[in-house]
Amino acid sequence: MAWVSLCEIGEVPVDGGKYVEIDGFQLAVFVKDGKPFVMDNYCPHAGGNMSAGFVDEGCAVCPWHGWAFHLENGELRNSPMVKIPTYPVRLFPREGKVDLIQAELPIA
Repeated sequence: MAWVSLCEIGEVPVDGGKYVEIDGFQLAVFVKDGKPFVMDNYCPHAGGNMSAGFVDEGCAVCPWHGWAFHLENGELRNSPMVKIPTYPVRLFPREGKVDLIQAELPIA
């Protein structure tokens, strides 16, 4: 496992997502109330691009069919058996610069 920098917190649109591809991972990055969240970018229902969706009531909503997944744990709202993988995330402060969003990914 390694902490990997994904983007600056200011690059993530308010109530929206940002697509980040790094080391073979295709990720959707969200920020809710100043806290970052990272999940795989593909909806398990039909492969929708989660980063093109929006945030609603603490969930990332797939733009294709409206499936909503909790930002905290990737579980589908009202059906926790369906999940999108999520990753530990943190803000990395930089003196005089915008904080970076980092995710702990299973890479060497």
